[in-house]
Amino acid sequence: MAEFQPYLDAARRENTQRSYASAIRHFEVEWGGHLPATADSTARYLADHAEQLSINTLRQRLAALANWHVEQGFADPTRTALVRKVLKGIKALHPAVEKQAVPLQLTALGAVADWLDSAATLAEQNGDVVRAMQHRRDRALMLLGFWQGFRADELTRLRIEHIDLRLGEGLTGFLPRSKTDRDNNGRTFKMPALSRWCPVDAVQAWIAASRRTEGPLFSGINRWGKLGDTPLNVDSIVPILRRAFAQAGLSQAHEYSGHSLRRGFANWANANGWDIKSLMAYVGWRKVDTAMRYVDASLPFLPTNTATPPAQPAVTPALSAAITPAPIPKELTVQFALTSYTQSSRRRSKARQLIEAVCLARHSAQRADVDGYRFHIGIPDDAELEETIATMFDDMYRIADNNACYLKATIRERKGDRRWE
Repeated sequence: MAEFQPYLDAARRENTQRSYASAIRHFEVEWGGHLPATADSTARYLADHAEQLSINTLRQRLAALANWHVEQGFADPTRTALVRKVLKGIKALHPAVEKQAVPLQLTALGAVADWLDSAATLAEQNGDVVRAMQHRRDRALMLLGFWQGFRADELTRLRIEHIDLRLGEGLTGFLPRSKTDRDNNGRTFKMPALSRWCPVDAVQAWIAASRRTEGPLFSGINRWGKLGDTPLNVDSIVPILRRAFAQAGLSQAHEYSGHSLRRGFANWANANGWDIKSLMAYVGWRKVDTAMRYVDASLPFLPTNTATPPAQPAVTPALSAAITPAPIPKELTVQFALTSYTQSSRRRSKARQLIEAVCLARHSAQRADVDGYRFHIGIPDDAELEETIATMFDDMYRIADNNACYLKATIRERKGDRRWE
């Protein structure tokens, strides 16, 4: 067993191991449950914590219990009808709005980046090496995290030897694994040099200050300015960001979390015309509804000519389009029908809602029927009209497929003969 135990341990992610161990300890030690558990004891455990824990936390506790029983060869009590009904009842009696991270707006990102740059320069002039290094590291972490839409744990996995920097051009990096990369294949990411608040310059300045050629890109710094040999702990990312936000004078700095960078970038991309397919490919989301949890189209944004966007798929409009006069919108009618593979009205309803929110809302859609399957929209009548419609169809069919539905959709001019299917 000793020969392959390290590989068994590596097969499960460190965060998952910690959370599962904590959940089992809570059930067995703090609550006083016995393992192996029964369906009755599992249901009572859920009921006892129904008012204290969120439904997502309760699901995580059930996942940990299920994993323990499967690994030990016992029957899984979490799959019984009793446990499922109790969990369903808790959702009905204790509904809660999902708490989301406060997105970091581009204006706030710029303010913090400018402050960190000035503070690092001042610290260097005063001979305060430790503070200078901290500010350089935090600036690189924040800018790279924002423009790449990284999760906190992904930032801790980056290594210097996996970063290829070309000043004035950009950088290419390798991320060994991420939450959605279940096979640990890793992925390569690219970032061009930006005219302002540039992550390439920030990463280069941090690597130069660290005087390292290999090792974790972001690590701890002790009181004497010595860097740790291990990456920053994922739980330290939020305190580091909040400290920088507070020092830069950002209001309510304590409300930001590790997802604020990712959600901030998603909102920035959405406001600048990225379609959902491009955003999902760039950030690494596999499901449309996951991406939509990060996007809030109602949030205000800084005028888009203040920074150059990172590299993105060709279907994403350039920033220059945002500051030129928009063509007169072409009035179109979208009509579609959904048929579920499984006759599930819930999946069909979810697909319809996502199509409305993802594909139609950005074009000022107005409902044209009671059932919500016909809408009037406006798309600029320019050279990109055909491409915009093709992208809309692509997103609509992907949403339908993800929700086990067939889709039939038609777009036609309200005043004209053109028609797209």
